[in-house]
Amino acid sequence: MKINKIKLALGLVAGLSVAMPMIASAAADQEKAMANADNWAAPRGNYSNQAYSTLSQINQGNVKNLKAAWTFATGVNRGHEGSPIVVGNMMYVHTAFPNNVYALDLNDNQKIVWSYFPKQDPSVQAVLCCDNVNRGLGYGDGKIILNQNDGMVVALDAKTGKKIWDVRNVDPKVGATNTNAPHVIKDKILTGCSGAEFGVRCFMAAYNLKDGSLAWKAYSTGPDAEVLIGKDFNKDTPLYSALSVYEDVNGGNKQGGSFKKVDTAKLKGGEKDLGVKTWLKPQAVKDGWQHGGGSVWGWYPYDPKTNLVYYGTGNPSVWNPDVRPGDNKWSMTVFARDLNTGMARWGMQMTPHDEWDYDGINEVILFDNGGKTYAWHHDRNGFAYTWQADNGVLVAAEKVHPFVNWATDVDKKSGVPNKLATASTHQDYNAKGVCPAALGTKDQQPASYSPKTGLIYSPLNHVCMTYEPVESKYVAGQPWVGATLTMFAGPDGVMGGFGAYDPMTNKKVWYNKEKFSAWGGSLNTASDLVFYGTLDRWFKALDAKTGKELWKFQVGSGVIGNAFTYTNGGKQHVGVLSGIGGWAGVAMNLGLTNPTDALGAAGGYAELTKYNAAPGGGALTVFSL
Repeated sequence: MKINKIKLALGLVAGLSVAMPMIASAAADQEKAMANADNWAAPRGNYSNQAYSTLSQINQGNVKNLKAAWTFATGVNRGHEGSPIVVGNMMYVHTAFPNNVYALDLNDNQKIVWSYFPKQDPSVQAVLCCDNVNRGLGYGDGKIILNQNDGMVVALDAKTGKKIWDVRNVDPKVGATNTNAPHVIKDKILTGCSGAEFGVRCFMAAYNLKDGSLAWKAYSTGPDAEVLIGKDFNKDTPLYSALSVYEDVNGGNKQGGSFKKVDTAKLKGGEKDLGVKTWLKPQAVKDGWQHGGGSVWGWYPYDPKTNLVYYGTGNPSVWNPDVRPGDNKWSMTVFARDLNTGMARWGMQMTPHDEWDYDGINEVILFDNGGKTYAWHHDRNGFAYTWQADNGVLVAAEKVHPFVNWATDVDKKSGVPNKLATASTHQDYNAKGVCPAALGTKDQQPASYSPKTGLIYSPLNHVCMTYEPVESKYVAGQPWVGATLTMFAGPDGVMGGFGAYDPMTNKKVWYNKEKFSAWGGSLNTASDLVFYGTLDRWFKALDAKTGKELWKFQVGSGVIGNAFTYTNGGKQHVGVLSGIGGWAGVAMNLGLTNPTDALGAAGGYAELTKYNAAPGGGALTVFSL
């Protein structure tokens, strides 16, 4: 598959729930499985998204003795993100396109009990933005749920692999695909939409677990009725719903122009239909919001106390900011929605009028502190945010690394960042030295949280860029990026890191540099260990309190999968999928060498070829004592 060597590299509904809501629960088997630490029954372990396990057989004293217990080659090349599902003696493994599924019996030498091979049109690969990735499976009501890249949501019998139902979520003919893991929550399956680089108007959708019928769909852009925003939205944070949060400087959307934050005292909150009104004229296509992007492909936590589910939305289409004036809501936003109705409780846009592709899709993690529940998010824009989870009040917003240079700080009342004119981007102007690069200080690789230490553990990218918006015409089903860029290591002289942060202040506790971006999702355990993988093939265990490296093992290909743990036969196991890819590895996988290919990844990550064979071969490696 050539993806046109890739065109993509372009250079080119009722009310809100009450405090203790009545909630249906078709997935009682999933909840029972999540309550047992021997399992890994959800994409990030459980509803909270913490990726924390109470297992402690592997500890700081014996982790040096970890050995590879078994491996499983997926038979598929390209990037392998996410992690398997483990319930009892069964492990369910997914692959990159064509998204095969294997059910392995852990009590019988990982024998394949059943397998499922989707029949997908190979042309789907040409509209997958950033490699042929799939981020995992869902489990509940005796079903394994698969999001195929071609937009089909499929329910398989967990015991036999027989298809029970399927439903189309998106249409790849217009450039829409699915890459996210489906999240089974109570009687719903939550799934999003990829395609902002093709001018797709994306959404979050909830399907009924029983039969696949649509329960609700909330778009990222457009009128309130279609974004599922009601009268009580942002009730406690009305300035999140202000109409125009910047004033133009030197013409704003033209060379030499920039944007100054409107004084908070002058903002008028509680405005309606901002998903339409903040796409100012003239737009590149129609009113802008009809092809406004706002992809949803991250990891979605859920709070049973409030019945709220949380997620982020991606970049506005097109990457050229000059042809879409306005704040471009509700792209780049973290939402909290009622699980039953989809109605938004609160939402805060983190990068109004995005000029750098700083997608807001990264995971939200829920944690408790002092009797309250908080929602934490490490955004691609380089800031980490902490909100009171029930009402969206912003508690902390800080840079994760001082090299972030597009904004100085974030206003706590409005959530609006203070942009710097030196980082503004404009058509046919090559903005240099912008940090972070478009792939952000963190991309899809999810962080983790330990309730023992009270800290967040986050993989990081340390990459800067040049960024030049260009004219690009919208054609349905064709890439619509409208920018060329190059990427290079940040001022630390390396391209990545891994750090621990206090989520109540978002201040750094410790930080380790990595040669390349740390693109694997992390895992914490009760023995104060944190695990993660790297693009140069290392799988590591660190002391969660100090960051000291305690163990590492080099797997067969770069790691962009998420660490996970489970118990079988009385032994704790830790595992990870390998198979380099994703945005950082797609150029290497396709043999692209022009520095601007793969939206800058070809140049920025050229040295990966010294550590990885291409294309990356998918494999699962599992370790035990």
